[in-house]
Amino acid sequence: MAAGNAIGIRLTDTLAGLRPLAPFFCLYVTFGATLGFLSGGAPLILRARGVELAEVGLLQLINLPVGLTVLWAPLLDRLHLPVLTHRVGWIVAAQGATVLLLTVLSLGAHWPLPALLALAVAACACVATMDIALEALVVETVPAERRAFVASAKLCGASLGGILGVGVLVGSYDRLGWHGAVLACAALDALCLLPILVYPEAQRRGAGSRPELWTGSLARLRVLGGRVLVLGAYFAAAYLLSGPNTLALLDLGVPLGQVGFLTGTVLPGVNLVMALAAGGLAARFGTVRLIAFGAIGVLASGALMAGACAGRMADLAIAATVLNFVAGGFLGVPVFNMIYRWAQGPSPATDYALLFGAAFFAAMPLRVAAPALAGWIGWPGYFAAALLPYAAAVAWLAVAVDRTLRTDRMDVR
Repeated sequence: MAAGNAIGIRLTDTLAGLRPLAPFFCLYVTFGATLGFLSGGAPLILRARGVELAEVGLLQLINLPVGLTVLWAPLLDRLHLPVLTHRVGWIVAAQGATVLLLTVLSLGAHWPLPALLALAVAACACVATMDIALEALVVETVPAERRAFVASAKLCGASLGGILGVGVLVGSYDRLGWHGAVLACAALDALCLLPILVYPEAQRRGAGSRPELWTGSLARLRVLGGRVLVLGAYFAAAYLLSGPNTLALLDLGVPLGQVGFLTGTVLPGVNLVMALAAGGLAARFGTVRLIAFGAIGVLASGALMAGACAGRMADLAIAATVLNFVAGGFLGVPVFNMIYRWAQGPSPATDYALLFGAAFFAAMPLRVAAPALAGWIGWPGYFAAALLPYAAAVAWLAVAVDRTLRTDRMDVR
């Protein structure tokens, strides 16, 4: 009886600890599902139909608004919408617009491609706006020691959303059709908005760490600019080495259904598990060591992919892709936790948009060009050439993270 009571108490305590993370988790389910559905499945489907690699790369432009949020992020910092609190108001407005756009998009199964693309880009812009408002809410209301858990909840939610948006909706496309699949995504976005409506933003404002002090706008831009370069180099190099893996699998003769399963189920499932484990792993081994472990695994997977493509070994390429998923999962929580730390400026939505959005935008040309580059030099040469830039970029990231952690320890003393 005593043992049963103890288990019940621990379960209750665990649920009580997880409850504050529910709004963040739910909104990132919608983030992963919406972007996954709009931009995750289309490149694979079109490549399987014989579309050239260069044209497939152009579909990355659907993600362009993620890199342009810095253009309107200052508006989110300065303007308070009526009725709701500051950040929650923007989250609700952006998410509501996403639901509306997806509902309209669901009616366009036979509309011209430019019209569908315009609606998809607009929906992605709304999702990206929700993202920076939510990240500003984290910086302002979540204590620094709790943000690693928020980062885990974020990545878990985005991973589950990827499973739903790619693995489920795209996988069920033949049965649901365009209208049913897009409308299901809109319904999911609306449902997952509900928990944030009761988030006590006003009571928790100021619970986040004291913002970094800046001697002036130029000093702020100089510090953030260096961090944007670090993140931009990392995002670009990570995509170069990891992003085109599934396209290479298709060219090696792996069936579309199997590649879709890897992309829509295995990848987000691995990310979910790694996000849950990353906090404990970072506490045990340290953030910089965790980044190093992940980077070594990603480099090993890239070398295996080069060999698999040279030898036309599809099974080895699948194994290398899964290794890439696992190793890359080590880096998600440390990277986003550090972005939270670096966004502790006077305008957190703008800071986050600069750190993540601008870095993502800086990597966009390489994301678009990567498939064309692979088509030009061949997959073996492509993966071999991507190893060195990735090693350099992740080393630069590790140095920047270590410098920040050392500064934080000195401030504590």
